[in-house]
Amino acid sequence: MESSTTSSIVEALTRAIVDHRLHPGAKLAEQKLADHFGVSRTLVRQALFQLAQNRLITLEPARGAFVAKPSVAEARQVFSVRRMLEAEMTRAFVQGVTPAKIRALRAHVASEKAAMDRADVTQRTELLGDFHVRMAELMGNDVLAQLLGELISRCALITLVYQSTTAAEHSHEEHGQIVDALAARDETRAVQLMQAHLLHVEEGLTFDREPPSNDLSMALSAVSP
Repeated sequence: MESSTTSSIVEALTRAIVDHRLHPGAKLAEQKLADHFGVSRTLVRQALFQLAQNRLITLEPARGAFVAKPSVAEARQVFSVRRMLEAEMTRAFVQGVTPAKIRALRAHVASEKAAMDRADVTQRTELLGDFHVRMAELMGNDVLAQLLGELISRCALITLVYQSTTAAEHSHEEHGQIVDALAARDETRAVQLMQAHLLHVEEGLTFDREPPSNDLSMALSAVSP
């Protein structure tokens, strides 16, 4: 029961963050959360710990929990590294492409579409990022997959908070175009599409979004405890 309750708190707070009802830097007061959900502060702490592991919030000694606030500089640097790394990954993928690998990527793109159709923002964001890791996995390069996974985890909150639904749809469409180029063994086009795709994702982030209310009760008002 406690595990289920903790999961429901995690889900509710995640939804409030991705729906932009809680913005980066917002304080998550334990007692207010406990009162809202009708649970003990112990269960709230467990939920906050899980959210911290997912990098959605930060826990600061003597200050409490806050919605994570990724910086613009960090986002720019991460995307710059990804463009360099993934251009070479795309070239290598074309060299070893097989029908089975293309089928696997097309299945992944189909999963992205399904998540978007059901408006599952969290799953959508996860799948869009995992597309790139999946390419490395299909190449059999565990080191590259791990490195990309770490980079993409740093992008996760950035895209979760700052990427619009329209920008996410474009990312999904671009993944399909990349797979088509890979299937055609068109290395030049595949690399160009990958570079353009990552640039479009970065350009589609709205860092100057008007912040919503910082009132915790108002932010969670649409969430059933």
